[in-house]
Amino acid sequence: MELSSSPLFRCRFWARGRLIDCRERPLIMGVVNVTADSFYDGGRYLEPERAIAHALELVEQGADILDIGAESTRPGAKPVSEEEELARLLPVVGPVARRVAVPISVDTMKSAVAQAALDAGASIINDISALREDNRMASVVARSGAAVILMHMQGTPLTMQDAPQYQDVVHEVGEFLQERVRVAVEAGISKLNILLDPGIGFGKLLEHNLDLLNRLTELTELGRPLVVGPSRKSFIGQIVGRPVEQREWGTAAAVALAVERGARVLRVHDVAMMADVAKVAAAIASRNLSSQVGR
Repeated sequence: MELSSSPLFRCRFWARGRLIDCRERPLIMGVVNVTADSFYDGGRYLEPERAIAHALELVEQGADILDIGAESTRPGAKPVSEEEELARLLPVVGPVARRVAVPISVDTMKSAVAQAALDAGASIINDISALREDNRMASVVARSGAAVILMHMQGTPLTMQDAPQYQDVVHEVGEFLQERVRVAVEAGISKLNILLDPGIGFGKLLEHNLDLLNRLTELTELGRPLVVGPSRKSFIGQIVGRPVEQREWGTAAAVALAVERGARVLRVHDVAMMADVAKVAAAIASRNLSSQVGR
């Protein structure tokens, strides 16, 4: 993996002409699932009015970014049509964009959905396929000047938990992300508009997720802000033996460690709680950095 020339490069990004800075503290990305079958809150915010109200509440709780998705990507999830995804998404994105100042990310793998969401006011595309699913996605992002999150996933949501295998998960994820950055830049996307996500829970077993979080610092060498989304995922349930509704404390531990090891954006369901966790973890980590510099 290539080394970044400056820590600053890893701590800010551009989204449609807006510089988003995550140097002072990690940013909290609040999840808004406009889906029927997401693993935690599927169906809860399927109605546009409820999804809009939830998005506004997350901003009040401290969300720095909203991530709105209309297609479930939980393990085993089947894809939805472009028409269905648009019908769920557009009644939410536009009204939210007109009422909040924070950037809006849209979680989609479809270029037509991405374009419609950008037209409605979104400024970040969160593509879990890292531009592989739709060969027109890169050009949509490049033309718009949007930020893009490139995520690692082995397989597809439908198949990704069918016995995933790695020799060295951190090295392989790093190599994959580095290659996807190259593809994105060659397609006309500025490197300053790219964020990277190691894909916790996407085609990984418990040990793979733990290795990625433990060695997250190695992925900061890729030189772009890291997005980490451990929120309430099954690996936490495997450790603490609790159902998804009772995994907030396990999530807090993962968030704190991810911050200490270099995550700059935390994608979470429990915004108020995780905002506090991230602030405290960042404050402690910054003191550790200061002590090292002063030696």
